[in-house]
Amino acid sequence: MNPKIYLAPMSGVTDLAFRLISRRLGAEHCFFEMLDSKAVVYGSQKNRRLIKTIRKDSPISAQLLGADPFVMLDAAEKLIELVDISFLDINSACPVKKVIKKGAGAALLKNRAILGKIIKKLVSKLRIPVTVKLRTGFDKVDIVECVKTAEECEANGASTVFIHGRTMSQRYSGDIDYKSIKAVKESLKIPVFGSGNIFNPLMAKKMLDETGCDGILVARGALGNPWIFKNIENYLKNGENPKNQSLSAKKKILKAHLAYIEKYKDIGTANKIGFMGKVAMWYFKGHYNSTEIRRRISKVTSYEELIDLIESLFVSQRFYRIEFCGLAGRPEAKSYSNGNRKRCSQNYR
Repeated sequence: MNPKIYLAPMSGVTDLAFRLISRRLGAEHCFFEMLDSKAVVYGSQKNRRLIKTIRKDSPISAQLLGADPFVMLDAAEKLIELVDISFLDINSACPVKKVIKKGAGAALLKNRAILGKIIKKLVSKLRIPVTVKLRTGFDKVDIVECVKTAEECEANGASTVFIHGRTMSQRYSGDIDYKSIKAVKESLKIPVFGSGNIFNPLMAKKMLDETGCDGILVARGALGNPWIFKNIENYLKNGENPKNQSLSAKKKILKAHLAYIEKYKDIGTANKIGFMGKVAMWYFKGHYNSTEIRRRISKVTSYEELIDLIESLFVSQRFYRIEFCGLAGRPEAKSYSNGNRKRCSQNYR
């Protein structure tokens, strides 16, 4: 088996810059940020920015959010006119309250009839495959209901099911429900992808081993860690454990990521610098004195100033991570004392 490893759609995250840096380090397939169907239909300027792409940003797919089959179809057709996407995904997993109130996202888990109509409508009219993103349940784990929802998707023509291993009420915390994903995989003939807690190669392998799924979606695990795609691929192929990235390698990729933002992000200067600061902090997460680093980054007012600050931080700061001590991905990492972490601190040149 050669499982597929995709970058998941993440609102406010998977913009063109993020996708390009992820592809540079092994992401084979990416998504635009989640798109609201009504915003696409009405042609909002924000949505135009969200689907900004270039030739080397391929293959790429889109994920639509909505609860009206006709609006979803209208949006899908308009989207396909604007960009060349490999397939269209229906979001039935978003747990955000304002989305749930509209009957969209994870609310569709409680209304299989509407979800089925949306899938059937899109499949009957579009020339590209239609997929569905699900969760294992709405407010509780129910393997039987989870399988029924997935079977409804397949029966109405979905070509693939992506399933996040948590319920809507869990949002993004709590344990992953591998049993439900496995049950869905065993019940469907179409491909099934697992999602949730893919933070390192070990967790990627656990998802595949526990569920037998055909591929995985990497989401938050790629924040500040675009190496995760190639690391997972190498680990699955030959058991190669990922090496800690040197400071020079981290600096190079962070600067490249920020350069992509500077070049491609079409927002006001102040907002762009604020966004760059958020991205920079992803790369510094878990590093020594991260609170002070965050404070200094928050005071930056220009791209050039941020680059100078990053240069100085990588020269002068002493970084550490729990994984330097070999504990990444293990339960004991959560209770590992600050004292031990400091004793394991290392200067990586």
